[in-house]
Amino acid sequence: MLRSGLLWLSERAGIFRLVRTNPLARRLAARFVAGETIEDAITAVKDLNAAGITATLDVLGESVSEAREARAARDAYLATLERVAQVGAQSHVSLKLTQMGLDIDEGLCIENTRAIIACARSFGLFVRIDMEGSAYTERTLRLYASRFHPEFGDAVGIVLQSYLRRTSRDTDDLIAARGRVRLCKGAYQEPPEVAFPKKRDVDANYISCMERLLEKGNYPAIATHDEKIIARAKRIARDRGIAPDRFEFQMLYGVRRDVQLALRREGYRMRVYVPFGTQWYPYLMRRLAERPANVAFLLGNLMKESLRRRGSA
Repeated sequence: MLRSGLLWLSERAGIFRLVRTNPLARRLAARFVAGETIEDAITAVKDLNAAGITATLDVLGESVSEAREARAARDAYLATLERVAQVGAQSHVSLKLTQMGLDIDEGLCIENTRAIIACARSFGLFVRIDMEGSAYTERTLRLYASRFHPEFGDAVGIVLQSYLRRTSRDTDDLIAARGRVRLCKGAYQEPPEVAFPKKRDVDANYISCMERLLEKGNYPAIATHDEKIIARAKRIARDRGIAPDRFEFQMLYGVRRDVQLALRREGYRMRVYVPFGTQWYPYLMRRLAERPANVAFLLGNLMKESLRRRGSA
């Protein structure tokens, strides 16, 4: 029930307008979002890099409804890539096709996305096309397979979500095509005929897809905070002679930082997904929904901060 409520809240634009200026909400968001500006994001990336961790920057925003908004999002990504290259930060970028105008005009979306990938490739950087709700899965995979991957090869990758019933088949297709896959569990509300409703089934599908990607995939990204799945990935790699430079672990900014550092110390590659921008509210709600225990963790820390301030007053 909590998860459904948080996902419902993530879609309420009116609530976002109210909470964006609320200090408590902004402190809550700061745990998962690196700020609202490029410079905020670069600072977060440089801190990660200092710990031996690479990053993926995401300019938050999706489902734009006007061409000018899509072009503004494109320009924000181009500016981000230029700044990353300028300061020598170790970061890629991730984007959503609805942010590039997929709901407006497919041609516009392709044009904007191509511009970003071409810019990234010119700097020796990489672009990950994020996956959105299941209504966009087929179109996203089709554009990746027919337009972006044939033109840009390993400069562009895609995301698969293990809670979708179709993902096992998509995994095999992308392995055969040598696509670069980021495997995650998924954080959108979906009907049971489309997605597995039970966590154990989502996890089982994740592990099945992960095993194939580790053994046969093209530098897969294992995106999870689940320590049991992480241990399983490490065991598979060890038992099958898969070197640590053939894959990487990925986690979200502000989540399980202890595990991130531990994996680096063990010699594994670690990349952190770093979102930034003014549209942080929908992202924050989905992250809380993905693991509702985060709600208690964050509220507890905010309460401690508040009590400390009162005590020092």
